Amino acid sequence: MANVWTQFRRLLPSEALLAGQVTAHNSDGTSTISLPDGATLRALGQSVAVGARALVRSGEIVGEAPDLPTYDAEV
Repeated sequence: MANVWTQFRRLLPSEALLAGQVTAHNSDGTSTISLPDGATLRALGQSVAVGARALVRSGEIVGEAPDLPTYDAEV
């Protein structure tokens, strides 16, 4: 019988899914994304318009993110 924890871990994605605002499309086919914590990254793809929110996984834009409100809470 397989370990239940190992089976559960296989269900989780190996790379994090990030959401941020597209600030620019670059000439090399990448986009500049501004993350909520203030960091920026360059992701492959230009399928999301500048000013819209994008989902990024493994350095590639995978789609448009919904524009939902965000909240910060200190714990």
